[in-house]
Amino acid sequence: MIDLKQMAFERKRTMALLGAASVLKGLAIIMQALFFVWIVDGVFIKGDSFNTIIPLLGGLSGAIMLRGACGYMLGRTGVQLAAEIKSELRKRLIRSFAANPLQAAAQGQSGKKVSLLMDSVDEVDGFFSKYMPQIMQTYTIPLMLLAVVFYQHWVTGVIILITAPFIPVFMAIVGKRTKVKADEKMEQLGQFSGTFLDVLQGLTTLNLYGQANKQKQLIQKNSLAFRDATMGVLKSAFLSSLMLEYISMLSIGIIALEIGLRLVVFQNITFFTAFFMMLLVPDFFNMLKDFGSAFHTARGSMAAAKLLSMELGQEERKTEWGQEVLASEPPHIQLDGVAFQYGDGFALHPVQAEIPPHSQVAIIGKSGSGKTTLMHLIAGLLPPSAGTVKINGIPREEISEKSWFDQLSYISQNPYLFAGTIKENIIIGANREVTQEEVAEAAEKAGISELVASLKKGFDTEIGEAGRGLSGGEKQRIALARAFLKKPSVILFDEPTTGLDLQTERILQESMAELAKSSTVITIAHRLHTISRSDQIFFLSDGRLSAVGGHMELMDSHGPYREMVAVQQGGAAE
Repeated sequence: MIDLKQMAFERKRTMALLGAASVLKGLAIIMQALFFVWIVDGVFIKGDSFNTIIPLLGGLSGAIMLRGACGYMLGRTGVQLAAEIKSELRKRLIRSFAANPLQAAAQGQSGKKVSLLMDSVDEVDGFFSKYMPQIMQTYTIPLMLLAVVFYQHWVTGVIILITAPFIPVFMAIVGKRTKVKADEKMEQLGQFSGTFLDVLQGLTTLNLYGQANKQKQLIQKNSLAFRDATMGVLKSAFLSSLMLEYISMLSIGIIALEIGLRLVVFQNITFFTAFFMMLLVPDFFNMLKDFGSAFHTARGSMAAAKLLSMELGQEERKTEWGQEVLASEPPHIQLDGVAFQYGDGFALHPVQAEIPPHSQVAIIGKSGSGKTTLMHLIAGLLPPSAGTVKINGIPREEISEKSWFDQLSYISQNPYLFAGTIKENIIIGANREVTQEEVAEAAEKAGISELVASLKKGFDTEIGEAGRGLSGGEKQRIALARAFLKKPSVILFDEPTTGLDLQTERILQESMAELAKSSTVITIAHRLHTISRSDQIFFLSDGRLSAVGGHMELMDSHGPYREMVAVQQGGAAE
């Protein structure tokens, strides 16, 4: 759980500044009241001349300016503290998403993640910009005022001690309800954001299947639920403000009655003391009321922090990386009991295997057997639940993340292309400055040169987010061009030719063969001609590595492999 208060107090200089400003503000409040009482007492009771009170007016002006300056300093420091911590939280969230993008993408909706990154982080602003400055003032100023009150008139101090505790007690009672409402509000906001973005992304599909109106009703339902949750929080806040105002007014009224009786009826208190008390007591209770308002703001921030904790708490399970640097040659890869568990769902059982340099490996098996999971473990996109991946005998945890990914290219069935030009999407693959000639050469090897030449702006042609405007085969060829430009020593293909036409598949097969000349190639394969030419075949079944060997070796020794080959030879032209 993220401890917002701890995050604030870790910034000792900022908190010391808030504390110093609070003490100065307390002194300014006392001096302001004191100078005001001296002026009124001097003019109306003692009959002092105007010249006599000029220094007092100067002192009053100075106290007022000091109080204003301290208030400004508290507000500014709180805002700076909030901005600094929000920036830190957003960086941590982005690192969390980036460190394990596969699991991050697989869990929940994109809209919820955007809402978490933007709205939830913004929601903690009030804790640091309002609550922390106010709590520092509440820790210091009321105690300073109470000390002065006891020194001047102990009876008023006793009345304050009796009545003031009602405010925090009521805050605690209302705070429980506010916390529940704030949690509901943040949950409803996440649901609303996630559903709305989901619908926008799939609007074409919804229209084609006649489901747009149904989703419209769902958005309306989520919107109304968010409205109701927000109004519930506001209702609790307004109720709390009313009761705090009532308690403060009643307490000040009791003190005013007691002082009035002593001043007018019993005449056992001076005007100076009475007036001084009546100036300090409202400031005392106003400070507690302000704390009450900030308290409700903090409750909303706590609800947001709870959501952030659920995501950031997963950071401990991310893959850690060391500092070892790899050579540019294809490495020897060893899978030493590597396993992975998706929560309570599918499990890839320990895999023991070796992939020599420059070899071609095919990973095969039925859908759901764990092929992609194994590929992600090899790539370093998932952290093993058990075992380790060794590169040239070194556990990958000891290898620099940059060094490993510099040697790796991963081409999936649907590679992601960013909004921008074709050239910008190709040079993402390079870890160095590249020339236009190198980009053109990579495009030629990937078989995309003809497409680029047919476009009016060539490599400067803009494409949409996720490669909108391009076919699946064109996306694959741009991904291959990235690989040719990067010149990796390990290439992972995740069924790259699935669903492509024969011409596009032929181009991709030729490009893959070209890349294999200087790299270790690991492919999730379905096509027999891809499988049969591999040096090693990993046969997966129900999350277990059931067989390893060459094509002829498995034909002789592994029945399920023979059955798979027989089905392909009898039912598919290869």
